[in-house]
Amino acid sequence: MSNRDLSGKTGSSITRRDFLNGVALTAGASLLPFRELLGQDKGADTSALETFLAQGITPLDPRYYPPALTGMRGSHPGSFEAAHSLRDGKGWPEATVDNESYDLIVVGAGISGLASAYFFGKAAGPKARVLILDNHDDFGGHAKRNEFRAGDRLLLGYGGTQSIEAPGRYSKVSIGLLKELGIDTQRFYKYYDRKLFQSMYLKSATFFDRETFGQDLLWPYVIVGYDETYSGGKVLSAEALAQMPIAEAARKDVLRLQTEAIDYFPDLNPDQTRAKLIKTSYKDFLLQFAKVHPDIVKVFQSSTHDLYCVGIDAVSALACRGMGYPGFKGVKATPRRRSRADEGGDEEEPYIFHFPDGNASIARLLVRSLIPDSAPGHTMEDIVTAKMNYARLDDATNAVRIRLNSTAVSAKHVGNPPSGKEIEITYLTGGKARKVRASNCVLACYNSVIPYLCPEMPEKQKEGLAYAVKQPLVYTNVQIRNWTALQKLGVSYIYSPGGYFCSTTLDFPVSLGDYKFPSSPEESCLLHLVRTPCSPGLPCKDQFKAGRYELFTTPFEEFERKIRDQLGRMLSGGDFDPTRDIQAITVNRWPHGYAYEYNQLFEPLDRPEQERPCVIGRKPFGRITIANSDADGHAYTNIAIDQGHRAVSEIFGASAK
Repeated sequence: MSNRDLSGKTGSSITRRDFLNGVALTAGASLLPFRELLGQDKGADTSALETFLAQGITPLDPRYYPPALTGMRGSHPGSFEAAHSLRDGKGWPEATVDNESYDLIVVGAGISGLASAYFFGKAAGPKARVLILDNHDDFGGHAKRNEFRAGDRLLLGYGGTQSIEAPGRYSKVSIGLLKELGIDTQRFYKYYDRKLFQSMYLKSATFFDRETFGQDLLWPYVIVGYDETYSGGKVLSAEALAQMPIAEAARKDVLRLQTEAIDYFPDLNPDQTRAKLIKTSYKDFLLQFAKVHPDIVKVFQSSTHDLYCVGIDAVSALACRGMGYPGFKGVKATPRRRSRADEGGDEEEPYIFHFPDGNASIARLLVRSLIPDSAPGHTMEDIVTAKMNYARLDDATNAVRIRLNSTAVSAKHVGNPPSGKEIEITYLTGGKARKVRASNCVLACYNSVIPYLCPEMPEKQKEGLAYAVKQPLVYTNVQIRNWTALQKLGVSYIYSPGGYFCSTTLDFPVSLGDYKFPSSPEESCLLHLVRTPCSPGLPCKDQFKAGRYELFTTPFEEFERKIRDQLGRMLSGGDFDPTRDIQAITVNRWPHGYAYEYNQLFEPLDRPEQERPCVIGRKPFGRITIANSDADGHAYTNIAIDQGHRAVSEIFGASAK
């Protein structure tokens, strides 16, 4: 979409009189008391910690409560500046030595870091002293909880890690941890209302925008496999095809892709076909082999954004075939290679294992286990609405302490790495440098940061850690006054191939414990919008670097304008008015998002496991071990847990030698 003045029903020009930190003034009293406490006039791009401190609220104050903040979240202002200064070779003030000593320091309070602390405590005993440092103002890493209010009602959104995907494929370690935390995944079959949207005849749709396709059109179909409205071989009717705002030749190509069984590689055997599909992008497959009209590429281009953070120009034809994309009916079957993320069975499971705040509930369960009085309750149900007491996280009486707003800038051995008995961590908090020591350290932070923290590491290991480029993305939650517009239009999901946001989804219909999904269209609810900033034509890692820069330089106000514009245009047929109907916005910006998953299109074919850069990079370095999903190159919660377990096992394995 192009930048332009927004006027009329789909989003008049926005000023601070309309929106403040993502909270509409028309929201009334739903969020204003908390926002007034924090000082709304600070702006959506202001550091939350600065805003808290300006009101006399420290992280040890019971009023400190980041999940209720709106505006710019994710990698929020104040969370990345110290790390960027480290990258740029800038120094820091002379450090004050903390009068503290620990058995373990964990850098990173995401799921992998929290799991590392949990596993360490199990192995070392309840008296083991653990300090967890994190640069963000909240724990959970990408498992970010977003809270909203509709009067007295709590609305929850996920700002990152979305669901427990395919728990039947979890390792014994990862599923074992979930069970120890009290998570019974079978209960989600009861909590997730799989019939709600179906009973209202809500389906998926495609929004064609005028900038890309010549007109704004909400088309009540999709041609890629999102849900029951498209299932592999389902063929679009002539009426549906006629409505698509693409060339007539392209419409015929859609039908041809869906119906004709052509082997585009007749001279290749199954193994050769597999290699060909891996090293051919789906875009090139469509243009060079299926010989489709270029309009087809425009339709499919963004369909892989939410999973791969790049378009079909940078996703292999084999990957798209596996997701049910059309054009492969006649292409011979190819051998399947199992992924490291698939350690369990092959049984297909529904995508329903979802807490209302995503996997933030897993992070909260871990924190409650590590610091029992940090939140009330003891079940997977009551954690959803439990009020976390952040003042308890860094209490000196805890065996485990979580210190937020603290960016590690150095991790070095006291003495030589093989023989040193302690690790000294320097971290920045509130503009001041502090030092603290421990017997062991788990770095559960981004892999790319570690070479700067530990410059004394071997060069080959640093190269392995620096190899990956995390995948940037934006998860945005928009609170709307009601969702009658979507009911009128008969949609619960919208794919936008040319939109600023590639997808818009009604929140998952999950009711769990005291939390109830707003199942009536008359109730306020959340919409979830996804953006992955791409630069089609570049190799995927270069696209990720360009996208990261874009996200760091895009202010909240620009996101807000794009949200109002796109929702207003998509939902105009349902009488949606952005000025009237949008009540709050939280933009979860992740310039360093998903773990890099070694895109086969650009990586060596069938590289041995031990030669993967992440495997080389995660080797123990003296008393430092490495966790995080980056350490295995798969952006899944079970991988984060497994890597935390491996890192802790290496500590005790070294101790036993």
